[in-house]
Amino acid sequence: MRFRDVVELVRAPAALTVPGDSLAGAAAAGFPYGARTAVTPLASACLYWAGMALNDYADRDLDRLERPERPIPSGRVTPSQALGLAAGLTAAGLGLAAAAGGRPALRVAVPLAATVWAYDLLVKPTPAGPVAMAAARGLDVLLGAGGRERAAALPALAVAVHTAGVTVLSRGEVHGASPSSGRFAVGATAAASLAAALPALRRAAVPSGAASVRSVGPALSAVHPALSAVHPALSAVAPDRSSRWSSAVGSDRRPLTRVSALPSDTTADLQRGNRRFLPAGSARGLAAAGFAGVYAATVGRAQLGAARQPDAATVRSATGAGVRGVIPLQSALLARAGAVVLAGAVVGIGPAVRALSKVVSPT
Repeated sequence: MRFRDVVELVRAPAALTVPGDSLAGAAAAGFPYGARTAVTPLASACLYWAGMALNDYADRDLDRLERPERPIPSGRVTPSQALGLAAGLTAAGLGLAAAAGGRPALRVAVPLAATVWAYDLLVKPTPAGPVAMAAARGLDVLLGAGGRERAAALPALAVAVHTAGVTVLSRGEVHGASPSSGRFAVGATAAASLAAALPALRRAAVPSGAASVRSVGPALSAVHPALSAVHPALSAVAPDRSSRWSSAVGSDRRPLTRVSALPSDTTADLQRGNRRFLPAGSARGLAAAGFAGVYAATVGRAQLGAARQPDAATVRSATGAGVRGVIPLQSALLARAGAVVLAGAVVGIGPAVRALSKVVSPT
């Protein structure tokens, strides 16, 4: 096999859409693997490529009719080569998962690999096909959770719902789809974006800093446990920031240059360093909402077009947008968990995927 044929067989650039899965799960679970978290995207990529090679092996007869330019029907890759490559990549993915997280990672990686093989060889043509594909991507998120699956349940569900929508729509790439498939995909995108954004927005809600302590006394009493991180967090950035915060909530424009000038119960919580309230949470919430908005706008717009005009070309375009569009969703989930810098790094993969998709189709 030539290298270019292998790249086309496994849709190599599309694997850039999977690193954010396990990273989002790891962020939600508190990065249980530590530095070894960096290995989980490699395991995900290997399993993804295995699924692509296995997909073409399973569809080799159908592709002779519908996509004769693909590597197997064109004769550039033999079925046995594709099957062997899928097996080798699966073994590599499981080995990398074991290196990243040992038994906790394998408890997810083995069912993930089994789901990939079952989807391609058995389930794909059935009504359960989109469910199986969604389960595979949800398990990929849980791969980074290190046994803390409950903590990563919402990110896994969001990615799974997105995947279900894209998979349902993708069934019309050759012959066109029904408007209901497009509407289902739009609904899935809306649900996934809300799951990523709304919890973060609720955590980010804060009382106005311009009000005086006296006038917002009842409100402060209700939320003062949340104010606990303000002084320690600002002090860690710059020692004089705490006095600026106090000035912002002073009454009659008189600066409160000492934290002790706040109500005594609030001061006690500040001194204890309780971390339930975040000025940093505002940035986290806004970042999550921003990434979720980008995801909903780009993927949802393409899917709306497919719902209105579900011909094969429009559906293929919307499916490609859905495959690439999971990246801003992953970034929204990372930001929601507080990994804002990592979220920015992941969303930066998007332009590379778009550029490479012009060379090798991701679908």
